[in-house]
Amino acid sequence: MKRIGILLAAVLCGFTTLAQDTNTSSVGSTNYNPVPNIGLATTNVAVAERWMSLEDCIEIALQHNLTIQIARYNPKIARYNLWGAYGAYDPTFTASIQHSYDLSPGGIDAQGRSFSGTESDTDTLRSGLSGLLPWGTSYSLGGNTSDQTGSRPSTLVGTNITGYSTNVFFDTATNPVVFLSPRFATASGRTPFETTSATAGALSLNQPLLKNFWIDADRLTILIDKKELQKSEADFRDTLMSTTTQVETAYLRLIQANENVVVQQKALELAEQTLAENKKRVQVGAMAPLEEQQAEAQAAASRVTLLRRLSDAGTQQRVLKSLLSDDYTNTWLNVIIQPKDKLAAVPQQFDLQDSWRKALAQGGAPSRLQQLRLTIEENNARVRLQKNQLFPEVDLTGTYGYSGNGKEFSDALSQVQRGDAPFWSIGAQLTVPLSQTAARNNLKAAKASRDQQKLTLKSAEQSTLITIENDIATARIDYASIQASHEARLYAESALEAEQKKYANGKSTLFDILGLQAKLTSARFDEVSALADYNVDLATLSFDEGSTFDRLQIKVEAK
Repeated sequence: MKRIGILLAAVLCGFTTLAQDTNTSSVGSTNYNPVPNIGLATTNVAVAERWMSLEDCIEIALQHNLTIQIARYNPKIARYNLWGAYGAYDPTFTASIQHSYDLSPGGIDAQGRSFSGTESDTDTLRSGLSGLLPWGTSYSLGGNTSDQTGSRPSTLVGTNITGYSTNVFFDTATNPVVFLSPRFATASGRTPFETTSATAGALSLNQPLLKNFWIDADRLTILIDKKELQKSEADFRDTLMSTTTQVETAYLRLIQANENVVVQQKALELAEQTLAENKKRVQVGAMAPLEEQQAEAQAAASRVTLLRRLSDAGTQQRVLKSLLSDDYTNTWLNVIIQPKDKLAAVPQQFDLQDSWRKALAQGGAPSRLQQLRLTIEENNARVRLQKNQLFPEVDLTGTYGYSGNGKEFSDALSQVQRGDAPFWSIGAQLTVPLSQTAARNNLKAAKASRDQQKLTLKSAEQSTLITIENDIATARIDYASIQASHEARLYAESALEAEQKKYANGKSTLFDILGLQAKLTSARFDEVSALADYNVDLATLSFDEGSTFDRLQIKVEAK
């Protein structure tokens, strides 16, 4: 597999400042500094703050995220599997040496005369190279030599006895001597002999012409492994994109959690301010003690809520740090991430057709569409193989080589080198199965699987289109909610301010003040939530489109 390198460019211009608001109590206008040891750290070791931008977080995650490190092995494994599949074409070298001894018994001929048998020692050396070529041709190239010594009858009589085969050797006087195998006829005396034979350059070929011609099991395996490699590369890209989206979402939620701490700190400040004022009024007799207790209850409830908001911020800290770390305890345990960026409502021009085009072209994210398309291509290859298996076997065969014989090895080898005794053959072999039950049903199963995958792809494409349409609709609603929640917060601030003036003049009640304070706090939470949700919507949409890297200007290069 080509190695995938990641080059981080300028990332995300959407996180700048909050929507401008002249009111000093606007969300995000206060620099928050939450108590770091509440819900954030579990040890007594000093906690260090680390200010980080989204770009910083993504860069660290792409280098140290464990999920990415695990997924990085999948393309490597797929590449090794593909290389291993090409091993089907590796040639095989064989060599053997053998010594054999044979002592054939003598016998008695039809006239009652005895004859002796043959004794021989044979040394045989064979070697060869064989293998398979990518277009289905099988080959074998080799040679052998055999050296035989022994003794045999020197005189033979009766060379045509029923039930025996006739063979011709040469005795020491170079006269032909006929003997029968396995037993001789009448013979007298024994003559030693030594012969050497050799065969070299013997090439045998077998080429399928129909079945296994344009595709076979080995070529199918290689094709599928290539597709699996493409799948693993797409899957790794998805892991990078998914992790990037998770980091962005966690970063946004951490900003939201920290802003919620600020909101609750302000709520607590209002509650404590009201409580302090009421205590003074009780002291001068201008207010009943019961109303002071109501203010105390409001302040106590605000403290509890603040602790919960701090705990939520701590949880978001750990969520983000888990995405950045491959050594959590030594690197991030006692570190508090402080986001450099703030939530912003950057308007987007949504184009449903363009988003659909991106998703269908890039396979969606995760790239389930690309995975399914590659699976269909694999099934098409399986259909081709099974269709090919319906053909009869028509194989073209051929051999060619040289042989030699002599009393010495050098004699036989010289004869082979001179090419005095060539041999060759050419032919064809037809094999027709009388029934194709298995092949026909295998083909039907392959076609059914392919058709099923086509429907699965169609369903996934439809699901992707609907998902993107929902993403756009949600983003538009959340963007509209930002303005609405912003105005609601301004109205809540104005209402509380007016009610406080009335309360100071004795024209309002503490109950009304506490109620408006709760509404203001809720409106501030809603505004922060709307800002965070909108930015998360944009991250989700780009992920489902498969355009996360383009939106964040992250360049992914295959090396």
